[in-house]
Amino acid sequence: MRERTVSGTSQGPAPAADLLRPAITERHANASVQSSEAPQQPQSPQSPQPPQPTPSSEESPTTPAAFSLAPLAMAVVDRDGLVVTANGAMGTLLGTGSEPLVGRVAADLVDLTSDTRTWHAYREVLRGRQARLRCTRRLKQPDGTWLWVQVSVAPLPEEERAVLLSVTDISANRQLQARLRHLQMHDPVTRLPNRTLFFEQLSAALEREAYDEAGTGRIGLVYLDLDGFKAVNDTLGHRVGDRLLTAVAERLTRCADEAALLRTAGTAAGAPLVARLGGDEFALLVEDSTGTEQLADLADSVLKALQAPFDLAGQRLSVSASIGVVERQSASTTATGLMQAADTTLYWAKADGKARWTLFDPERNAHRMTRQALSSTLRAAVGRGEFVLEYQPLVGMAEGEVRGVEALVRWHHPQFGLLTPNRFISLAEEDGSIVQLGRWILATACRQARRWQIDHPERAPIFVSVNVAVRQVWDSDLVADVAEILAETGLAPHLLQLELTESALMGSAGRPLQALKALSDMGVRIAIDDFGTGYSNLAYLSRLPVSVLKLDGAFVRGFQYEDGEEDGGPGGTGAAATAGEVGDAGQPNPADEIIVEALVQLAHRLGLSVTAEGVETDAQASRLRRLGCDTGQGWLYSRAVSPERIAELLGAAACPQA
Repeated sequence: MRERTVSGTSQGPAPAADLLRPAITERHANASVQSSEAPQQPQSPQSPQPPQPTPSSEESPTTPAAFSLAPLAMAVVDRDGLVVTANGAMGTLLGTGSEPLVGRVAADLVDLTSDTRTWHAYREVLRGRQARLRCTRRLKQPDGTWLWVQVSVAPLPEEERAVLLSVTDISANRQLQARLRHLQMHDPVTRLPNRTLFFEQLSAALEREAYDEAGTGRIGLVYLDLDGFKAVNDTLGHRVGDRLLTAVAERLTRCADEAALLRTAGTAAGAPLVARLGGDEFALLVEDSTGTEQLADLADSVLKALQAPFDLAGQRLSVSASIGVVERQSASTTATGLMQAADTTLYWAKADGKARWTLFDPERNAHRMTRQALSSTLRAAVGRGEFVLEYQPLVGMAEGEVRGVEALVRWHHPQFGLLTPNRFISLAEEDGSIVQLGRWILATACRQARRWQIDHPERAPIFVSVNVAVRQVWDSDLVADVAEILAETGLAPHLLQLELTESALMGSAGRPLQALKALSDMGVRIAIDDFGTGYSNLAYLSRLPVSVLKLDGAFVRGFQYEDGEEDGGPGGTGAAATAGEVGDAGQPNPADEIIVEALVQLAHRLGLSVTAEGVETDAQASRLRRLGCDTGQGWLYSRAVSPERIAELLGAAACPQA
């Protein structure tokens, strides 16, 4: 039979790397003792001497003195597993003396039965079917102390039908390893477990919680960082910063201990694990959690604990923390997934105002993930032709005829379906793709307006209004783009209207203002969108190259209270009004009418025309017409529709009211 060697520990089977070849073979101690006590036969000098084996690491001769006086703890064990003899070192190591060990079960003395693999390997050595066993065990001495030992079992020659058991005390080495591991796995400033140990414990907890039927099968995480900690380091120095971190760690540990005392009696879990993950980031891991209420209580206690000022060597500091809280089934998550959720929730807490805790919300996270998915594909979507334009009529209030249209962009997303501008325009502004998208919108709208003009020569041409983001002015040559597109499409400049929000226009200076003046000089109409909701700097208004004011739908809602919806952002504003606050008995608010009347009169005195957004009812249209509004836009006339539907409206004498 092929010889095998197995090693292991009392904490589980040893890795395959610990498997060793036979390293030692000893002769039966009793046989050696008997031979030493037998009478010695004198030998003649001429008598041939039998060859003597050369001692080696694999085989060495045993004498009674060598066995008894050897510093290595050894015992000879028969094939039944009983101790035949043991030396003094073995008796000293086990704290019993050598004689009481004779006849004892060797496996019980050195804990070889605690795991199945080691016990099986030991019996194989006893039967002569395995070369050697080496394993590590933790033994309890009579005085209650514990020893870490390395146990080796090797067979003696076959005729002796015994094995040699040797035991080496490795406690000092294990203690050194433990100290080194502690230094490696703990933060030197706070003495808390560091990121490495935290993730090790988290992974183990997830595996244990997922399969431990006695527990709840759930896990919770409180993830926090200190608000404004960098300012402490920058102003007071890193030494004070380290003291603050240490004090925070002490309070978090106290919170964890108090939470453990509040746990339901009989639960197996102890105090939450408190760890410093780096910088001013800390985490409290709750194994076998009982639900979100438990995690919320822990987060509350952490916030309250950190609210009290810190007295640090004459410095009195106050800090707060932003906290993300996650609690879920262990079987349905991973360490990476749990930390991503916690990090996202911590970001929400900071975005919501800091000094608070926020519970993970799957719906909010799904929205964030959707934004990320849209952002990553937005730029390429322009090239793939996934965007389309719809157009909402701008109708003359006096005669009800279509004077122009506003171009509203839509995204036919292959995964999320038809998306309105409020879903992606802000993303386009953030990543700069608004420049590419805005250029496409401008060219497409101008080309369509020119086609309507050609197809309907019998009527006055309509203008097209396109929303423009300020970033388009800064990050591109908007003036050159407009000139090129007008020349390419053949559309007259006065048939193009560019809309910018009030806040963007009122704050314009330098390059944006120069671009707007150049466009106005070219003949392009400039409109202030959503007027009345931003700065409303009327003195500055007279110096802007503006030709149109578009009154925000909030003013129109003061005339009649009905539900609707409204597009927003570049490529889509003013589709329809939303429900406003209802006054007494549902009556219009007189103040709204006074404000609208004043704005219309001011605009006309400055030579500007006025468009009212969000016109939904005949009553609203009637009042706006009486107040002098030039054009109206809203669901009363039409929603945003396809170019073909606009062509039908252009063939009518007046825009039909919805």
